[in-house]
Amino acid sequence: MAEGGGRAAQLKSSGLRHGWTTGACATAATAAAYTALLTGEFPDPVTITLPKGQQPAFALAAEERAADRAMAGVVKDAGDDPDVTHGALIRSTVRHGAPGTGVVFRAGPGVGTVTKAGLPLEVGEPAINPVPRQMMRDTVAEVAARHGGSGDVVVEISVDHGEEIARSTWNPRLGILGGLSILGTTGIVVPYSCSAWIDSIRRGVDVARAAGRTHVAGCTGSTSEKVAVAVHGLPEDALLDMGDFAGAVLKYLKRHPVPRLTIAGGFAKLSKLAAGHLDLHSARSQVDKGYLAELARRGGASEELAGAVAAANTGLEAVQLCAAAGVPLGDLVAREARATALGVLVGAPVAVDVICIDRAGTVVGRAEPKGA
Repeated sequence: MAEGGGRAAQLKSSGLRHGWTTGACATAATAAAYTALLTGEFPDPVTITLPKGQQPAFALAAEERAADRAMAGVVKDAGDDPDVTHGALIRSTVRHGAPGTGVVFRAGPGVGTVTKAGLPLEVGEPAINPVPRQMMRDTVAEVAARHGGSGDVVVEISVDHGEEIARSTWNPRLGILGGLSILGTTGIVVPYSCSAWIDSIRRGVDVARAAGRTHVAGCTGSTSEKVAVAVHGLPEDALLDMGDFAGAVLKYLKRHPVPRLTIAGGFAKLSKLAAGHLDLHSARSQVDKGYLAELARRGGASEELAGAVAAANTGLEAVQLCAAAGVPLGDLVAREARATALGVLVGAPVAVDVICIDRAGTVVGRAEPKGA
């Protein structure tokens, strides 16, 4: 296991078990490896201090020592969060560095390298984010003080099968190539907080802005991405995998504007945005067919048709019923979704258009910026 079971139990919330970030695991592995380099012995379990003061203990899953280096590995336990890195073996290999160099970071196998501007790291740097770097610097200093080390070390972080795992993350699109990022701001993974997804949305906006993009698209899935590309000819680094987090896209763009935003997604999800919901997940917002019926009435639907919309099994059935009667429910939903977006973006210089699609990727509704 990646951590002490007792500590995890103390961090339970709402019945779900918390876990540990890749940054926390890398820090624990670094503490163990540097201790072994200085003393010849690996502490197991190894305890670290997180940014908010918690002190979890991590069991070692791998250890190896040579004359000039020591390696320790920790298996990531994401708790009850559906994290793609859950179960990954995160290794830290520590070597003595040149005097006065402090902690130098290297990307080992399975850890990516930054190749695009706009991220909180320079191009060419290992994809080890600022907070995990500071956590490792702090633990190196603590171990050095305890065991008489200089604190001048080279720390190489690697993740077994990390390059393969990274293909299911945002990293390739963000220009992080060769593997995963070492992440985390608190060291703790909160189940279903989706903080990593929201952080990826923000980094996607940053990369697009750094590349000089003036038009980005927030898309609910791969089908809507393809439609946004077909309609607007956008490059890959202008595509934001919004998923259910419309609010995350809009709130970040309000603070870091791009001149044009396309919101593209399935009709049902965007009907939730039209109704004022910023989190489009089915567990946190539902398609309001009564609201769709009222929109249909505004579009000229008869009471009979409005009643059929209110009783429809799905949002797509509602839009199909209206389309057959010549009522533009898709356009009405797109228009209201655009109004919700503009309400969040108020004051920001961002023009918005909305594209609603069905499951096959057919456009069933559009709303363009005024004057477009």
